[in-house]
Amino acid sequence: MMEAEVTEIAGPKGKHNPERTARRHGSEKGSVVLGGRKVAIRRPRVRAINGREVKLKTYEAFQDERFITETVLEHILYGLSIRHYKHSLEPIGEELPVHGTSKSTISRRFIYATRKALEELLSRPLGDKRFLVLVIDGVVFAGHTVVAALGITDKGEKEVLGLWEGATENAAVCRSLLTNLVERGLKVEEGILVVIDGSKALRAAVKEVFGNRAVVQRCQVHKKRNVLEHLPKGAQEWVGKKLEQAWSEKDYHKALTELNRLADALEDKYPGAARSLREGLEETLTVTRLGLPETLWKTLRSTNVIETAFDKVRVVTRNVKRWRNGMQVLRWAAAGLLQAEKGFNRIKGYRELPLLATALLEVITTPETSRRVKTA
Repeated sequence: MMEAEVTEIAGPKGKHNPERTARRHGSEKGSVVLGGRKVAIRRPRVRAINGREVKLKTYEAFQDERFITETVLEHILYGLSIRHYKHSLEPIGEELPVHGTSKSTISRRFIYATRKALEELLSRPLGDKRFLVLVIDGVVFAGHTVVAALGITDKGEKEVLGLWEGATENAAVCRSLLTNLVERGLKVEEGILVVIDGSKALRAAVKEVFGNRAVVQRCQVHKKRNVLEHLPKGAQEWVGKKLEQAWSEKDYHKALTELNRLADALEDKYPGAARSLREGLEETLTVTRLGLPETLWKTLRSTNVIETAFDKVRVVTRNVKRWRNGMQVLRWAAAGLLQAEKGFNRIKGYRELPLLATALLEVITTPETSRRVKTA
């Protein structure tokens, strides 16, 4: 291919052409990217009549090291260790001098690739899409808590929106997280459903940053876990069943009544469980109050929609034996989340999302006093 380009620029070899604008100038040592490594070659050279070097587009294309970086990232995220990278490369047909496959070189390439993944995740513009749902949850690994935000568009598509180090119980982290999303263009003027865990700091940050444009759904899975942690094993089963029965009730008022009765029943013997249940109790029923169809209700009643992404992060980090700092954790988490995103499907019940959009708009445009009468 390079020889063909040389012929196109300088004309056929050995044929005199007084009008030619460039001529061959021998060859020199070089390298190209082939099969996930750099291979040494001799490359042809061309000079213009005025003596300036003419760059060959084919040579520049085959020198693009992004192909190596992408190969390194993909291989390691799928579980290959850095030390075994060179053994996984495809054969190149003959023994050629290769370089760039040492452990240190591959490690540097992986660090570069994951840093780029993190930068991409934190700088994505969000203003060109309508996100109806924002799901926020945290995952702990390597002694670090990482908080991730996932958005669901009006077409039902899931997209990782951001990643921060810190717990959802940290007020500063929560405010920084949400403010960053707004600065990057997240639109909430027509309402947005925010699905969160039981963190008071995160709930306060949602109120502070989004105001009454956010409608909050407390994760029922987190709430159930928090309540049961205050109970002895003998009481966990029947309380768990009562919670699920109440949350499965299609009528908001009946569901709210059942949950309050359960809290009253727990008050004397298990006051900690009763207090945990009452905290944000009404917001565990937001998707019920909005009147969402069952399929969509099941999808949005908890933060489980982001758990598949967290599972991917756990998988890609399983071979890491030594964690040096929080930045390393963020780099790996970003790479894992973006890898998981490639396999995202639209949420179940996506065809019913226009109903959610209508319900959100109605809620945020209804005066607070009227809303209380409507849902009391």
